[in-house]
Amino acid sequence: MIPLLRFCFIIVLLFSRLGFAQTTPNTPAIPTQIPGHDAILVGTDWYPEQWPESRWEEDLRLMETANLKAVRIAEFAWSRMEPSEGHYDFDWLERAISLAAKHHIVSVVGTPTGGPPAWLTQEHPETLRIDEAGHRAVHGNRAHGSVNSPVYRNYCRKIAEAMAVRFGHNPDVVGWQIDNEYGYAWMSFDDFTRKQFQGWLQSKYKTLDNLNRQWTTTYWSQTYNRWDQIPIPVGDSNNPGLVLEWRRLVTDIWNDYQKNQINVIRAHADTRQFITGNFMGFFDGFDHYKMSEPLTFAAWDDYVGSGHLDPTSNGLTHDLTRGFKRSNFWVIETQPGAVNWAGVNNFLNKGEVRAMAWQAIAHGADDVSYWQWRSALNGQEEYHGTLIGADGTPAPLYSEVAQIGREFSSVQDAFRGTTVVSDVALLNSYDSRWAIDFQKHTGKYDQVELLKSYYAALRKLTDSVDVISPYAPLDRYKLVVAPDLNVLPKDLADHLLEYAHNGGCLVLGPRSGMKDDANGLLPQRQPGYLVDALGGRVEQYYALEKDFPVSGTWGSGEVKIWAEQMKAGAPNTEVLMKYGPSNGWLDDQPAAITSPYGKGRITYIGAVLDDKLMAAAGEWMVKNSNVTRTSITVPDGVEVSRRTGGGKQVFLLINFTREDRSVSLPHSMKLLLAQKEGSKVTLPPYGVEVLTEGR
Repeated sequence: MIPLLRFCFIIVLLFSRLGFAQTTPNTPAIPTQIPGHDAILVGTDWYPEQWPESRWEEDLRLMETANLKAVRIAEFAWSRMEPSEGHYDFDWLERAISLAAKHHIVSVVGTPTGGPPAWLTQEHPETLRIDEAGHRAVHGNRAHGSVNSPVYRNYCRKIAEAMAVRFGHNPDVVGWQIDNEYGYAWMSFDDFTRKQFQGWLQSKYKTLDNLNRQWTTTYWSQTYNRWDQIPIPVGDSNNPGLVLEWRRLVTDIWNDYQKNQINVIRAHADTRQFITGNFMGFFDGFDHYKMSEPLTFAAWDDYVGSGHLDPTSNGLTHDLTRGFKRSNFWVIETQPGAVNWAGVNNFLNKGEVRAMAWQAIAHGADDVSYWQWRSALNGQEEYHGTLIGADGTPAPLYSEVAQIGREFSSVQDAFRGTTVVSDVALLNSYDSRWAIDFQKHTGKYDQVELLKSYYAALRKLTDSVDVISPYAPLDRYKLVVAPDLNVLPKDLADHLLEYAHNGGCLVLGPRSGMKDDANGLLPQRQPGYLVDALGGRVEQYYALEKDFPVSGTWGSGEVKIWAEQMKAGAPNTEVLMKYGPSNGWLDDQPAAITSPYGKGRITYIGAVLDDKLMAAAGEWMVKNSNVTRTSITVPDGVEVSRRTGGGKQVFLLINFTREDRSVSLPHSMKLLLAQKEGSKVTLPPYGVEVLTEGR
């Protein structure tokens, strides 16, 4: 037995050193860390096709000096790789990848389908998008191809396949990015897409009688007698069922578009090479949970634009991206100080870029890459921030990014095989976002801001919060919060009821449980199929002209924008908050109620609460769900995060203020960046520290 145990130990140790995560049923696998390479990487986006080959060596030397470990390459080089139809030139790209490897830099190859070459669009004008007004796009920008065009898809597949054949087994290529910023341009409103939509609806609804019934098309005499009568929704006045189904089709179209390339890459590439795409945070052009399914892991482009970093918003978006596949992710583009597309393209403060990079790692990123290395000397993005100037020498920010690179390299062992594990989940439903945004009822209603208010209250009390699909497995969470789950069909209601019945604490926010799967009103009052379990319901909803007072278990304050008149309908239902004098209808009526259900609890908050009340509600939620609170208390402006895995914990402290902050630790810990042990951390403006347990 002893030799066998020793052999098993050696195998486990080997896998650990290679970077494979040790997993438990509650800890997802970590596919984003590259075996044999650093666990957390700093990278940049490099466009060697824009520069003489004699320049490449110096670029890569400067990257290596700054501890940059990865480049994304080729995602806009279609005209260089295929200068004319069927004539490929990949030799230059192979030389660039090989030269990067010489400088210990791995390559992520992007498929170039976000920028089709002129020979394609001129020979096949049908591949160009048509906008809602019927105008065809012209060549010279990006994302002007129609992702739904069979002709365009065929050319996209062919270039992706040719690249995969050439680089699918290249040892210096670690992964692929499909296209660039999916959904940057909207669908093509052409006859082919309209007929596809009609066929898609026929496949789903089977009969027109069924579609007409679910969409209530008798309203305004919308009844359809033939499938080809159904339009693509354009403008603001459309049947809600038509609008929601169109958004779902758009998701399917984009997913098929990326699979068209993924399938041919997978057929020719090593399994070790990952495949990802660069998403855009809270962009809602499609359902990101479905779009992420065929990807190895999710990635996103993290930009501030005007102003300065809002750590709550940015942290929320990191957690959203981590939730797409419930695993670690990459920040595959981020802001090198300034952008060129915002209202005011100010530069981030000294140290702010570093704090921003470490926050990404704290929330589960394993790579932070800067867009871009150096600007092209002409083109639409000449003024965008870079790491080196147009003259090829380092920009002032280069030294800060080099510091990030040194720090990432110095703490690899702490982060290898770690991920973020949360007790709390926020539910994010694209169906509900689309449904509410189409019929806001008040222009002030902002779903992302509502989600952020819940997130801010809960994130302060815990080390992490997951943002996930309502259909994701929920059993691992002690607390699940759905801020405005507007579309709540029976199968989803049953999923949530099972979670609560088995001991989970479910909290619903305003506008929950109003709509069915076809974006029609449920015949029950809110929250629909959850009324009986809640032991209460919504009597009426109100868009507010002004703030109204509210008081109760969470103290006194005000509600704003939206309020719902609740009714407690069961003996064990507790009224948590009541409205004060308001519009007469809401006076002294319940604003929030809660009830035990099975081994758990269901709570409904029927209004948008002010920040003070939201913080108190968060305290109540955490206490009543037995969520583990953060073990390190931090002052305002400082964020604490935790990553775990392989039997270890690593904490990150980040000071997002421009003043010194001090943090007292519960006991002496190792301060990895300061290279000492202690029980107190002093953080300068935008300061960072990485903590592990001391010996």
